[in-house]
Amino acid sequence: MESGAKFLYEDLDTLSNWGNLPKTIPDSVRKNLNPKYELRPYQVEAFARFFHCHKNGFPNKSLPLHFLFNMATGSGKTLIMAGAILYLYEQGYRNFLFFVNSTNIIEKTKDNFLNPASIKYLFNSELNIGNRRVRVSSVENFEAVNANDINICFTTIQKLHSDLASQKENSLTFEDFRKHKVVLISDESHHMNVKTKNVTPALAPGASVARSRGAAAKQSPTNHEIASPAARNDIQSEMFDSWENTVERIFMQNENNLLLEFTATHDYGTPAMVEKYRSKVIFRYDLPEFRNDKFSKDVTLVYSDFDLNERILQALILSQYKQEVAAKHRINLKPAILLKAQKTVAQSQENKANFHKLIEGLNAKDIENIRLKSDIELVRRAFNFFHAQGISSAQLAERLKREFHEDFCLSVNDEKEKENYQILVNTLEDKTNRIRAIFAVQKLNEGWDVLNLFDIVRCYEPRDTGRAKIGATTTSEAQLIGRGARYFPFRVTDLRGLQDLGGLSADQRKFDGDLEHELRVIEELHYHSINDSRYIAEIRQALVAQGIMDENIVERKLTLKDKFKKTDFYKYGLVYVNGKLENDYQHVKSFADLGVKRRNYVHTIATGHGGSSVLLAEGRQKTVVSEETRRDVKLTKIEKNVIQSALARNPFYTFENVNHYFPHVKTMSQFIESDEYLGGLEITFEGNLYQLEENRAEKLRAVMGLLGEVEAEVLQQITDFRGSKEFTREWVRGIFKDKVLKFDKNNERGKEDDQFEHFVSAKDWLAFNTIYGTSEEKAFVRMLDRQMERLQKDYEDIYLVRNEGHFAIYDFEKGRPFQPDFVLFLKKKNGKILTYQLFVEPKGKFLKDQDKWKETFLKEITAEFGNKVLTFEGESKYRLIGVPFYNNEDENVFRESLDAVLS
Repeated sequence: MESGAKFLYEDLDTLSNWGNLPKTIPDSVRKNLNPKYELRPYQVEAFARFFHCHKNGFPNKSLPLHFLFNMATGSGKTLIMAGAILYLYEQGYRNFLFFVNSTNIIEKTKDNFLNPASIKYLFNSELNIGNRRVRVSSVENFEAVNANDINICFTTIQKLHSDLASQKENSLTFEDFRKHKVVLISDESHHMNVKTKNVTPALAPGASVARSRGAAAKQSPTNHEIASPAARNDIQSEMFDSWENTVERIFMQNENNLLLEFTATHDYGTPAMVEKYRSKVIFRYDLPEFRNDKFSKDVTLVYSDFDLNERILQALILSQYKQEVAAKHRINLKPAILLKAQKTVAQSQENKANFHKLIEGLNAKDIENIRLKSDIELVRRAFNFFHAQGISSAQLAERLKREFHEDFCLSVNDEKEKENYQILVNTLEDKTNRIRAIFAVQKLNEGWDVLNLFDIVRCYEPRDTGRAKIGATTTSEAQLIGRGARYFPFRVTDLRGLQDLGGLSADQRKFDGDLEHELRVIEELHYHSINDSRYIAEIRQALVAQGIMDENIVERKLTLKDKFKKTDFYKYGLVYVNGKLENDYQHVKSFADLGVKRRNYVHTIATGHGGSSVLLAEGRQKTVVSEETRRDVKLTKIEKNVIQSALARNPFYTFENVNHYFPHVKTMSQFIESDEYLGGLEITFEGNLYQLEENRAEKLRAVMGLLGEVEAEVLQQITDFRGSKEFTREWVRGIFKDKVLKFDKNNERGKEDDQFEHFVSAKDWLAFNTIYGTSEEKAFVRMLDRQMERLQKDYEDIYLVRNEGHFAIYDFEKGRPFQPDFVLFLKKKNGKILTYQLFVEPKGKFLKDQDKWKETFLKEITAEFGNKVLTFEGESKYRLIGVPFYNNEDENVFRESLDAVLS
């Protein structure tokens, strides 16, 4: 393959960007993953690529199939594994080998795949694939397994290597991989390529890999060849060169085997690795993308000249600050802290003993010492919060002593200790898990899934800086920080819908656009170290290199003008916003109310018959085809237990779900029998109807097909939310506040524009000091300035206020959050105290189609409220207007629309 050729993932990028990659998730995956895990866009993308490449051709596709998913730490690689297992089960695979280099990852993954009681269980409570209930089973090998189960063998690569070499009883053998088609799932697969990475430059790219695969192919026959027992014994008795050889050899035993690799740290630099994986890397979603999509915490370095005990206490104060802030906003959070030793278990044990001594003797004086000595803005903010909440230094000391009692501290160091506490340390966010502090050396650097780690304290001062490249210790520290940067999901219940700002999910950062918001602190991971400029520069460099920290970030201050804050409008003015309501479906009293059509579902019975050919005397052939018959059968005529069985196999039809969408259904019997629901539907059977009455299996398949069609129609019609048509008032001074905004320095919005800032500085009608916006938004401000003289003839107190995530409104149809870019207020001069509140959204032409629903919503606001007056205390009167999108190229059209709504 030529050196300039693209990676497979790059070809798939193009395919996806052109809209030619189907993004439909099959029911076998969608319905059988744990419903609490809503698939993120990049996870849908990963699945779509896998499904496409498994079924279709692509450059250099070869058997057996081998793919690699390069996905950031915390991005849900294990969920992709679970979905792939479900999909491949539907494709006929039953046997899966999960292997990794670390025992602790094995135990964690077993819990995720096998334990329904685990908070991180990945599957639905019941699995149904192809009209069959399916179990997930842990097995030692693939002999005598249940052919209807998902059979998973969990092992470390070390044990796999040993078992294959020694032929232990009940262990895996080469025969398992030759006789059965097996899906090999390699986690943390960057450990598996030592041989390839060590290919000498003298070799042609890929030569070592080609030889090893060629050797494997010769030594390990596929299912198209017959190997003698002696040959197989030779293979099994051979000492393996490496783990990589072991995997390659079992993989090549059968051309229907499948190898799926998962890693966050793939090597794109080594030529042999490039050549080996060019046609195998199916998806690349690394840390910078993950962070920029807001799915991770932001990392902040907290460094000081304090001694170790003071640094630890400062970290504990910040940890408690996060818990108190979360509690204030009704978020259930127990922030954990990791105290990291440098090299030895003895050092970690000493750290733990010193920590308990510190906690035991903690008092108000120690807290006051930190308050007086620390000049870190974050720490000052914490103490201001405690003061505002009435928490004294003595009370804070008591809370820390209680929260960080020895019973709630955990040491994870040697292998035995780690295995005993592996599940506990991987469920730190569980409500029943009281652990607040973890003590470790290196044992948690890989395979640790934790969401509520918010502080890491570096409990040592030596550094390995000063060399030309980043030291190994610093690199290891950066990797640990990356594990802690997983985002802790939360929602905020607020009248203005902060949980939905920008359409962000609970799993995404919400306050990049408001860095001084109180809740921003629980979107950050704080790394505490000494104040050593050379070390700080190196750890920052390591974090940037790994994509955990972005060196291209700039902060911009958006401030209300002092003159605006002195106006009566700022002090006493109102802004009207609506909220989001949950649909209760009380109006739904039949399938018809949700758009389910009462047409017959057609089920074709597989007859197993074709036709018969009769040779006539003239030599002509006459084909006699069995007569096709059809019969309509009402569901009420099918045995009730058959319908109940079909319902039980589809997780959509739990009583809780049925009662949610059809609240007037009180029992499942009513749902089955009532003419308004299933009882009013019919199935048309076509094909060989002989003995249909006794064919319960055929009727079961037919009912399941009908239920699937009903489900699809219901889901197409429903929305869980709607926007309220009741707009409630908020004080302007309460909604619009100064903000610190964060941008990539290459983002058009974040670039300094001195000319524009000078232009708006003298515009008293613009509330903020500037706007950090697109060229389209700035063009709108300039256009409005040109109209101001004309507008001021009829209106006074004209103010244009930038909505930089200050509030959201919700469309009436589906309750989708929408943050209009501007709100324009104009007060009539004709003696009537009437203020117009206009929602304005500048939009480039290339975005107009995808945001059409927003423009529709703006028009609906005008239709609903344009002729209504909202009154407050009999005096303040407001009229709400939604203006069609502003576009610079169609400026006159917007101006005409503005004049029309104000006339």
